Amino acid sequence: MEPASHSNRYVTRAQVYLLGRQSVVEEELARFLTDEGLLFTTDTKVAAEVLNEVAGRTCYMSFGKGRKSNQEYLENILSSKHGSVLEHAVWNLLITGVSRSLTHELVRHRAGFGYSQLSQRYVDEGDARYVIPPLYQENEALRRKWEQTIEHLRKAYAELAEATAAYVQQKHPEMPPRDRRKWARQAARSILPNACETKIFVTGNSRAWRHFLEQRGSPHADTEIRLLAVEIGHILKRESPGIFHDVELVDEPDGFPSVRISYSKV
Repeated sequence: MEPASHSNRYVTRAQVYLLGRQSVVEEELARFLTDEGLLFTTDTKVAAEVLNEVAGRTCYMSFGKGRKSNQEYLENILSSKHGSVLEHAVWNLLITGVSRSLTHELVRHRAGFGYSQLSQRYVDEGDARYVIPPLYQENEALRRKWEQTIEHLRKAYAELAEATAAYVQQKHPEMPPRDRRKWARQAARSILPNACETKIFVTGNSRAWRHFLEQRGSPHADTEIRLLAVEIGHILKRESPGIFHDVELVDEPDGFPSVRISYSKV
């Protein structure tokens, strides 16, 4: 691998890729309705919103009764805090350009989430990128001092990993090269800073995403994860205006955007 140029070594914002969304198996929904002698139509084309409505109506077998529009139905779900219904809608996001510091906080959101993250045991971090904290992005002098520190750590990691690999080879000459590299990297990674860039695949249901947006999009949250929450909020509002219609993205006096949710803790 060619070494990254100095300008490409530092990351200033996350990238979020929407890789997966649900679809409705229309034939099976129709079979269920026929078997139960029910009539049901909905006015949304968003699969997640259809599935949430079907889940909610199953609780009361209210197909073809009561509220007519999907938006009206989901509004009632949110206002009555029937949050379990929202667990049936799922999105898959691949997130890059975030720090290990951020993912330490992200993976604390357990209920309703699944994670697969880049491994520092198997991936050589000698040419890793580093995420510049937002505060340092606005002050050139602090940014230079921060970058100098990172470059020192980058060199230290490379030297330590090389020396460790040589030691492991001497101690265990019978060990396959892949295992020797893993041993060396898992020891040397102990000096890598929280700013080290990582990539993480995240699957979450809409109830879990709403909780993440409310907690991490708050002005009281760490700025890096707060900006990520805002970006994810944009994506999910486009994906499902019905489920996330009460999610508001606003500019705060501190100069950074935040997330506000009308129906809290659903």
